Amino acid sequence: MLDEPTRELCAAVVGGRLAPARLAIVAPGGYGKTAVLDHVAEGRLRSGSPVARFGEHDADAEFVLVDDAHELGDDGFEELRRLADDEARGLVIAARPWPRPAALNGVLARLRGQVVLRPLESARIAALLGPSRAGLAEFVHAETAGVPGLVARLARTLGAEPDVPPSALADFKADLDRLAPDTLVLLLAAQAGTGLDTGLLAGLLGRSPEGVADAVDAARASGLLGHDGTLPPLVSRALTTLVPADRRLAVCQRLVRSQLDRGGPVLELVRPLLGGGLTGEESAAAFEAAASEAAPADPALGARLFGEAVAAGRPATAVGTRWAEAAARAGDLDTALRIADQVVADVSAPERAEAARIAATALTHRGQLGRAAELFRWSGTRLSTVYAAVCLLGTGEAAQARGLLDLPAGDEPPTLLSGAMAGLAGGLLASLDGPQTGALSTVVGAAETLEPVGRELLLPDSPAAVGALAGIHGGELEVAKTLLERALAAEPGGEALRARHRLLLGWIAMLRGEPETATDQLSAAGSDLAPRDWLFAVALRAGLARRESDLAGLRRIWAEACDAVIRHPVDLFTLLPFGELAVAAARLGDRDRLAHHMRSAAELLRRLGEPPLWTAPVHWSGLHAAITAEQGDEARDHVAALARDEERGGFHAVLAAAARCWLDVLAGRVDARAVEHAAQGLHDAGLRWDGARLAGQAAIRTTDRAAMVALLDRARVLRGRAPGDAVTDPGGGPKLSERERQVAELVVKGLTYKQVGDQLFISAKTVEHHMARMRQRLGATSRGDLLAQLRVLVSE
Repeated sequence: MLDEPTRELCAAVVGGRLAPARLAIVAPGGYGKTAVLDHVAEGRLRSGSPVARFGEHDADAEFVLVDDAHELGDDGFEELRRLADDEARGLVIAARPWPRPAALNGVLARLRGQVVLRPLESARIAALLGPSRAGLAEFVHAETAGVPGLVARLARTLGAEPDVPPSALADFKADLDRLAPDTLVLLLAAQAGTGLDTGLLAGLLGRSPEGVADAVDAARASGLLGHDGTLPPLVSRALTTLVPADRRLAVCQRLVRSQLDRGGPVLELVRPLLGGGLTGEESAAAFEAAASEAAPADPALGARLFGEAVAAGRPATAVGTRWAEAAARAGDLDTALRIADQVVADVSAPERAEAARIAATALTHRGQLGRAAELFRWSGTRLSTVYAAVCLLGTGEAAQARGLLDLPAGDEPPTLLSGAMAGLAGGLLASLDGPQTGALSTVVGAAETLEPVGRELLLPDSPAAVGALAGIHGGELEVAKTLLERALAAEPGGEALRARHRLLLGWIAMLRGEPETATDQLSAAGSDLAPRDWLFAVALRAGLARRESDLAGLRRIWAEACDAVIRHPVDLFTLLPFGELAVAAARLGDRDRLAHHMRSAAELLRRLGEPPLWTAPVHWSGLHAAITAEQGDEARDHVAALARDEERGGFHAVLAAAARCWLDVLAGRVDARAVEHAAQGLHDAGLRWDGARLAGQAAIRTTDRAAMVALLDRARVLRGRAPGDAVTDPGGGPKLSERERQVAELVVKGLTYKQVGDQLFISAKTVEHHMARMRQRLGATSRGDLLAQLRVLVSE
């Protein structure tokens, strides 16, 4: 276990190169002082040099080793002084750094050098463990802080897995039994998280600051307490296992009581008390104080601690508002609504207005904007009034929203939060009848205003999310993406809105034809989602499956999608997922499932005055649902609706032109130049998958081979591939084997896999495998794309 410098020093002592050797070894327990003395003794014995242990015939010895010199009494120190007076005598003295009697200091001052013992590094631990367990070196180092004695103790009992065996903890019993009572109490305090707080420890130990310093030095000298006042995890485990729970609990309670009296932080002291079933006024006060401390950074822990405070005897109305807010920020909407409703219903509760705001916010996350608006209005604060206006806009009640925003602000302070949310509401109002860029600019400004203060706030929605929705609706995907990326960094609304921001980023990636990125964001959003986020997540999964032509995957998702739409009413902020699910429903032949929701969407937009920004994507989705369901009249209605706003230019003109191309393509009228222009417009607006699909579908339906090839190349370019790279190999030759060509010729003629198999004397399953291989090799993204490429190949 000795490091190289220590080994070299020992070798010099043994070999006589350092003579006479007069050295001190001062280190805490467990650092290897005895091991060094034994190493020197064994070396001298092997070389035939005499050596004596202190107290064992050492009067005339020329080389004496002294262990645990700090434990000697007066007579021992006198004998040690006598030995030290002989400058020709070799003398190596080992001692802990505490206690340090004056007599010992006098002896050590006569010596000429000191052996420095250090904690073991991971590399040395790996060598100690041997090749079969070297991979556990980092685990052992983390558990022991590298203290050599602790490393050796764990290494002796450690198996092949990174687990601490009970036998490794049992060995600590003798160490703990030898400790002075105050030293053990100090170790228990360190386990509770006191650190080196002299004032707190003085109250616990009943000592002066100087007495506390002595107790800390004693604990450090034992090797069980680190220099920074923390315990190696292995020591903490031993205390938990070997010290009775009631004794540990008593120390924690005394620390908490002292800290409450001082008005200091108690969270780390209260953590060990969680789940202990404590009751009484003192325990309730401790839990409440810890909850208030934890809630800003860790709302889930804060909510749990508020619950413990109530269980310990604190009236629920006294902490209910803070408890509900912490639960809501942690995403536990059920608890937040239950607690907030109790406070609202209690006429004696002092914070009913705040509780109403919290309940309304939770309802907003559930998608119940109508009920949320009622509670926000009842709450009565200026901020709640602004929130109510946003909810009313979401349900199509623009006049009521405008009336609320026109109310005088009163004497409430103009905080960053109130200013940002007022900006959000104003931008939403402007989006209904004003220029798109102005409305979006206002919402972006609101999002940036909130960034410095939003992390610890409970918000019904973030300006970044609403701004991103407006950007997606208006074809400003890069603006939306930037807003959301900044929101992920600044975390407005904290944990409760993180999934929303990720899902909207995933939505943008899906529109841009980046399914891997979309899937990554979907996974990062997690599965424990509020109803609003769940709706977006399900629609995103359905949209990805549809764009991958994964009909089986779409069917698997559909039951969950049906559940999600039943639980969430349509509002202005969920038009995207409902539009996507309407297309999926048409693909699955289940349009009736979404019919009511799409009528609700149309009615909501009518009440808002058919605002182009919010209406255009609904008609775009409606067009594709109608095309999929082969409803020509309905498709023409959507094309006409998009054409009404074409004169606004920009994104509206792009969608209108693309919609007309779709009608022409479906009717067999393929103008390759117009299709390429429309597809490029969609791509430039961020709808890259839509642009590539339009070009690909036009290629499938044209009878002009040159136009087919050109449109296929355009579709590949819009997907991010080089023209022609899927049809021919680098040498220009065909990519199909003879059998694949036979299969392809029959499939493009319209034969089923069974009919192809009958003609070629192979099974339908084999035909399916041939088609799958060709699709992969050609890079086709859909069956239609594959058929178009096969038509080109078989016609050569």
